[in-house]
Amino acid sequence: MPRPLARVLTLLELLQSGGLRTVTELAGRLDVDERTVRRYVGHLLDLDVPVESVRGRYGGYRLAPGYRMPPLMLSDDEALAVLLGLLAGRRAGLATDTASETAAAKIRRALPERLSLGLHAVLGSLAFTAPPGEAAAPESAVLLPIADAVNHHRPVSIRYTAADGRRSERTLHPHGAVAHSGRWYVTAADLTTGEDRTFRLDRITGVRTLPGSFEPPAGLDPAKRVLTGLASAPYRHEVTLRIQGTAEQIHSRLPASVALVEEPTSPSGADPETGCWSRVELRVERLDWLPAVLASLDLPFVIERPDELRGLVEALAERLTKSARRSPPHA
Repeated sequence: MPRPLARVLTLLELLQSGGLRTVTELAGRLDVDERTVRRYVGHLLDLDVPVESVRGRYGGYRLAPGYRMPPLMLSDDEALAVLLGLLAGRRAGLATDTASETAAAKIRRALPERLSLGLHAVLGSLAFTAPPGEAAAPESAVLLPIADAVNHHRPVSIRYTAADGRRSERTLHPHGAVAHSGRWYVTAADLTTGEDRTFRLDRITGVRTLPGSFEPPAGLDPAKRVLTGLASAPYRHEVTLRIQGTAEQIHSRLPASVALVEEPTSPSGADPETGCWSRVELRVERLDWLPAVLASLDLPFVIERPDELRGLVEALAERLTKSARRSPPHA
């Protein structure tokens, strides 16, 4: 394909991705000067592609609303990236099997035969070391209006089913949508209870956008809020530790979705010789996996509670000591 024509098609793809693109931005993406960008826009206009010019300080080019280029034009790398993305989303539980399969089938039908056969061979020969996710993917009728409400700061009304089966209707100010470990969550101010809450999207059965708008809190981190909520959820055991290490070191084995780590804020909390002793809180259903994780941290620690954990750590230490002293069996 001649290079100028390839750049004109790339310009069209950039405009089709949505939004207003400045001439400076387009020139940088196409690696040409701004005068050439204007000439390429003229080529698109000659082909009856409705490119709109927006004047002013923040002006640029955009496609007329509703316009879509019918042919699917993907390079080998782009087509492979799209199909692998669909496959990964399906295995991770972030998209439904039906939607992923039908979308992939449509893409393969629109591609040249050579490329379609090659991609089919790749997908047919691909193996994974991890099992597919079991989490339910969010429905588009839930995810799309939630995302729109987050972006435009609009209140929503939802129907929600809690983990214990109780159903309720709630009015939310949604702050952010978060994907974590194969599940989708929305963090929001729950006007029904007056609390900041996290809701699973697969437990929402209906979303209705309400009139009006709201101002989101400054400095809000939805992903951090989801991880903190998961780490502080009620479980059978409440564990409190003191570990001689930083939050970064501790989270290498105990992720933020499992452990809340509080580093000392005053100089007295960190001795120059002994280092930083951080306070760690966990809520877990079982304790039997914790001793091995604490050992893998290779950091000094003190168990504040529960006493049951002390016995499990001592039992692990005894098993390791016996294994270290054991002689290999004779053949």
